Amino acid sequence: MRIAEMSSPELRQQDSLSLFLSQTETLIKQAELLSPRAPLPSSLSSQLRQCLTHLSQLASSFSNPVKLQLWKLSYRLWNACVDLSNAGAGKGVVELRQVAADLLSIAGDVAGVPSPSMKAASFYYKTGLIWFEMRNFDSANNCFEKATDLISKVEIDSISDPGERKLVLDLNIARARSAWEVSDRNVSLALLNRSKKFLFETAENYKALSEQYLAFGKALLMKNEGSEANESLKLMNEGLELCERGLRVVKKTDETLTLKSLRDKTLRFIAALHLQREEFESVIKCVRVLRDHSADQHPSLSVLAMKAWLGLGRFSEAEKELRDMVVNKGIPESVWLSAVETYFKIVGVAAVETVKSVFLGLLGRCQVSAIAAVRVIYKVVGEGGGGGEGLRVREKMAAELAGDERVVTLFAGDRAAKERTALHAVLAAAHFRLKEYQTSAELFEKAMLYVPSGVENRILRAKGYRVLCLCHLGLSQLDEAQEYIDEAEKLEPNIASAFLKYKIYLQKNDHGAATAQMKTMMSCTDFTTEFLFLSAHEAVACRALSVAVASLCDLLNFYTSKKSMPIAEIVVFRTILMILIQEPGNELEVLKFMKRAQARTCELGTDNFFGKGEVGRRERNWIATNSWNLGTKAGVEKNYELSAEFLSLAAEFYDVKIDGEAEGSNIMVCKSIVLAVSAMIAAEKEKKVVMLDAERKKAIEMLDRAGKLVKILSTGAKIADCDGNSSLDANLYFMYTLNAYELYGRVNDSGSQQLVVSNFANSKACNPKYLLQIGLTASHSPQLNPEVATFTLNTCLSALLASTSPDYKDIALVIRRLISIAVVYKGDADDEVVYNLYKQAYRIMVGLLEGEYPVDEGKWLVTTAWNRAAVPVRLGQVDGATKWMNMGLELAKKFPGLETYRACMEDYISGFDKKLQEDDELRGNL
Repeated sequence: MRIAEMSSPELRQQDSLSLFLSQTETLIKQAELLSPRAPLPSSLSSQLRQCLTHLSQLASSFSNPVKLQLWKLSYRLWNACVDLSNAGAGKGVVELRQVAADLLSIAGDVAGVPSPSMKAASFYYKTGLIWFEMRNFDSANNCFEKATDLISKVEIDSISDPGERKLVLDLNIARARSAWEVSDRNVSLALLNRSKKFLFETAENYKALSEQYLAFGKALLMKNEGSEANESLKLMNEGLELCERGLRVVKKTDETLTLKSLRDKTLRFIAALHLQREEFESVIKCVRVLRDHSADQHPSLSVLAMKAWLGLGRFSEAEKELRDMVVNKGIPESVWLSAVETYFKIVGVAAVETVKSVFLGLLGRCQVSAIAAVRVIYKVVGEGGGGGEGLRVREKMAAELAGDERVVTLFAGDRAAKERTALHAVLAAAHFRLKEYQTSAELFEKAMLYVPSGVENRILRAKGYRVLCLCHLGLSQLDEAQEYIDEAEKLEPNIASAFLKYKIYLQKNDHGAATAQMKTMMSCTDFTTEFLFLSAHEAVACRALSVAVASLCDLLNFYTSKKSMPIAEIVVFRTILMILIQEPGNELEVLKFMKRAQARTCELGTDNFFGKGEVGRRERNWIATNSWNLGTKAGVEKNYELSAEFLSLAAEFYDVKIDGEAEGSNIMVCKSIVLAVSAMIAAEKEKKVVMLDAERKKAIEMLDRAGKLVKILSTGAKIADCDGNSSLDANLYFMYTLNAYELYGRVNDSGSQQLVVSNFANSKACNPKYLLQIGLTASHSPQLNPEVATFTLNTCLSALLASTSPDYKDIALVIRRLISIAVVYKGDADDEVVYNLYKQAYRIMVGLLEGEYPVDEGKWLVTTAWNRAAVPVRLGQVDGATKWMNMGLELAKKFPGLETYRACMEDYISGFDKKLQEDDELRGNL
């Protein structure tokens, strides 16, 4: 390549600049051609931003024509954005606006364009305002800061254009608002204070800055927080001071009026702030200043003054302010109505006469709405506190108000139909809460004057009769109540009237009529199942439990129809059971409904019947616990058959698994089963009737189920029941073992007997007392099992001897029973076993203190051991005879009181030995 053909850096830079300017213009043309109805291309803003980045890198080489071109492009883009914005375009347009502002910024000063920095700052300011409206405060603040940087290059004092001066102030205020929105209050207030330098002695600027101070103060006031009150007052005072400064500077009448209006508005808010802080003297001062210096008296001044006087306890001044509102036609209805309510709330019964005269005065001055009359009468009748004579005063005034012709006129016509209905409710409702039924009846009878005659108003009259029925029900005037409800039924037969008649029958204790009326309620066209539940509650309140149960039984029938019900079925069952449990003698009915609930559980599934989660667990535990309690109570009362039924149900309910639970309440299931079987056995023994095969089979199946749970629980698995128990009770395990042993014995299953006893003996729950009882049971008829008895008693003996303080009474009993079993069931064929038991007893006695081993048992051992020598003596079995006689003699030596007996034994043994010697000598001589 030739040197002349090579481009210089300046030429390459110029080529790049031309390229980016061309691309920028092309993109701006696209923006100008965009249809306002079509969506804005998402890439347009990013492409312009890329061109802008490249142009900013070349900004140092911009010539004045290039800068002018950029200005033109910027304005073209801005104007396109204006058109799009007017057509309702969205976020993308504000991004294009910011590109237009950036174009002006990088173009910089242009010869022939006045105040270029101010114009670029104006673009940024306007773009920032749009970001602010979109609540994108970061982008807004970014635009405001760029505008501030541009204006900082201009000498403020040299700015003469009013628009540019206003821009300087508006920019600072806008930055303050952005900082406020992101809770940077310190920066916000600093910017407002800085703005005071840019007022330029113009009324518009004073007004703008003052309004912003007021806006911030109002924002803090609306928070209604005591900690913000001081700051709010400070801001409002700043705004007030700016208004005063502006009034001293400006001279034009219209500007002065504007600032005065703003000053008065600020002062009213300051008064409201003082009222909120209960600084009532300050409120009065503010009101006086406003009344002295303001020609236009704002409607709120009277309200502020009245509330302040009330706060100071100066009711006469408050009353004067209230009465002055009557002659001020500029006060809206809502304002004086609120003032009346406030006055009555503070003054109470003493305000009734004033409220009445003020309200009637307002009726003569202006058109008052019917709803306003309702609110005033509501205050007179329903609030103000007090009772007795105070209540009668309010009732009298309310009656006078309701009877005034002007008030009656307010409620005339179809437009006031709702207000007439509301007035009925107002005249009665408050005294229902206070249980002033006599007053309510009197007021409502007068209120019935507002019900026009005619077929179209029969429903309203029927409502009135129902309310009067309620009043007389509250007064226990049942005949009068029935007369009113009969009239109501003639006008409008519905569920409400039927239900009130049902209440009357309940209060008359006519349970048969109440039950029949309940059936009538179900035939009403507007009947819903909620009324059956409500009827049950009413019946319970009147102690008509049979009626309550009948109502709930009817309600239960709806659940089988698969209709959507507002109340869960388990709630109905629980309510029935709660009612029945209240009185004794209902156990069979309770059992019937519990069985029905258990059947519905199987039919619907646990989650559908009880519910899911904590609600389901609570319902399950309630019915299971009550079944358990009733079962144990019946057991204590020796009603064993009923006890077994309840406890069997308790086991089923405790075993219900809610919401995918891995386990039910295993311990309570096990307890319920074991106690249920115990009750079945006890019932059999009490009636002295042998258990039927089906019952015995059921009991064994229940125990097999309990046995599986016992096996799980006795291994130390951490399974807690609903009460938080997490270990198997030893006494429960023993009861299970004893019951299982007995029932297995009835079906001659000795192997299962041995297994269940062996498992218990090897468990942690086992102790010698339990083993002794099992051993004694196994050694007696009809549960006789010599093998189990021998094993159990031997195990018991080992455990007793291993104890640090053995119970020798139990040890003696075990040894005696083991000897008896061995003698009776093993016989002489196993004489050595019996002898070893006597020998073991002797070894136990060695070293004991006198009396530690029971003397009676010792004498029994001595006697039986000596007597066992009789047979060998007669048969000439010398060794056997000698063995038993020596055992008897050795045992006799261990007990006091056997000296004579022991001497006889020794003489007999000596004689026996002498005879044996003589026989030996005789045989030797032969």
